[in-house]
Amino acid sequence: MNPVRSSVEFVVQRSHCVRFDPQAAEAFVQERIHHSFDLPAWQADYHFIDGTPRTVVYVLVLDSLNFCFWGRPRWEIEYNGKRLDGYFALSASLKRAFEQGQPLDDAAYLANITQPQLARILAGSGEIPLLAERVQILREVGAILLRHFRGQATRLVESAGGSALKLLDLLVEHFPNFRDDVLYQGQRVFLYKRAQILCADLYWTFAGKRWGALTDMDQLTAFADYKLPQLLRAHGVLQYEPALAEKVDQYVELPAGSPEEVEIRAHTVHAVEQLKALFAKQGKNLPSYQIDWLLWNWSLDIKAKPYHRTRTTFY
Repeated sequence: MNPVRSSVEFVVQRSHCVRFDPQAAEAFVQERIHHSFDLPAWQADYHFIDGTPRTVVYVLVLDSLNFCFWGRPRWEIEYNGKRLDGYFALSASLKRAFEQGQPLDDAAYLANITQPQLARILAGSGEIPLLAERVQILREVGAILLRHFRGQATRLVESAGGSALKLLDLLVEHFPNFRDDVLYQGQRVFLYKRAQILCADLYWTFAGKRWGALTDMDQLTAFADYKLPQLLRAHGVLQYEPALAEKVDQYVELPAGSPEEVEIRAHTVHAVEQLKALFAKQGKNLPSYQIDWLLWNWSLDIKAKPYHRTRTTFY
């Protein structure tokens, strides 16, 4: 069983700053049921895909670095005549590096990568936040691949035996940068945003085959980050008590692991589970990770109050 589901319920039941509104959730589902439920295609324009073990390494590197893009000045790149920021700037930068023959698929190179080397790969206007932390994470990834998986990301994936939950366990066991958990009122809470999204990205990239042949994808939860709670709050599904609402709206940073931040993320996972059940009643039977993808893409089209700001390597 995925430990994320049970641990977030502990937070939801004791939350002081965030609440889930079931009536607003019902209204949201009734409104959204008329929208397109076509799942977003894997953006081949901005992702490296060649169907080989190099793609597995690409996904591992991408999701190891998939966190914390906000800041001023905003980090942006130019790619094929377009200005990209945030996640797509990262995915496109790495795609370009792989296509240009940068040895990011070599575990030994990752284990010894320097900050200037990564800075060149991610060069754009502004600087990506937490660059030094990203370098350290890549070094960790390379060293662990060498130590435990003969330097091969495919061996990591194959060790899971086709199970997303087993792959989740392996990531959390071996890679400290994927251990997205925190203490809340003395209880360990598991959120595992990037570890779960890596499973989903492999599944999506390989269309459920080869290294994406993971049979228990329905056990994954939502990937609690910034954008989902922003969308859910905009529709009243999540509601913040006044002091927290003022902090978020005034761009006051919430410390990583603070009760307020943990409650926002836990309620996001809880809300998606509730929406899943409500959508199922309307004949839309979707696993949580697919609802996450839909919500994330819907969030790109709304004008809403700010998302919460937290400096963290976990999302």
